[in-house]
Amino acid sequence: MKTYEIELNLNCESCKVEVTAQETLLEVLRKKLNATEVKNGCAKGDCGACAVILDGMAVNSCLTLALQADGKEVVTVKGIGTEEEPHPLQESFVEHGAVQCGFCTPGMLVTARSFLDRHPTSSREEIRQAISGNLCRCTGYKKIIDAIEKVAETKDK
Repeated sequence: MKTYEIELNLNCESCKVEVTAQETLLEVLRKKLNATEVKNGCAKGDCGACAVILDGMAVNSCLTLALQADGKEVVTVKGIGTEEEPHPLQESFVEHGAVQCGFCTPGMLVTARSFLDRHPTSSREEIRQAISGNLCRCTGYKKIIDAIEKVAETKDK
């Protein structure tokens, strides 16, 4: 099977990797670049657990071919903040109890980050719409929306 070398910027680090035309970004991130913080939920675009930020926009990496990431910036939850300096969204998720089992959390955080970067002072309804592609089976969404809304309110000031 023919392979192609792609180069991408993963969490501010330049990476070169050999991929086939059929490989998804999710497969390459997890198996070839060891970015296991990107979760493999449904592998068909229904749950958002595999969401990453690709050149500023949240995408489901299970629906994105790795070739589409060539020359682009990919941000996972590890690229949003660190343990020493967490992103305000990460702090707010903890503060509001928006983290239960944690499986959906990486996808939720990158989706929220991408959305708030483009719409920093969003309403509760806009936030609800923005995360509608991310499924959570534990929190009932209220705490997640509360956490994101708190960051949006802070950006308003």
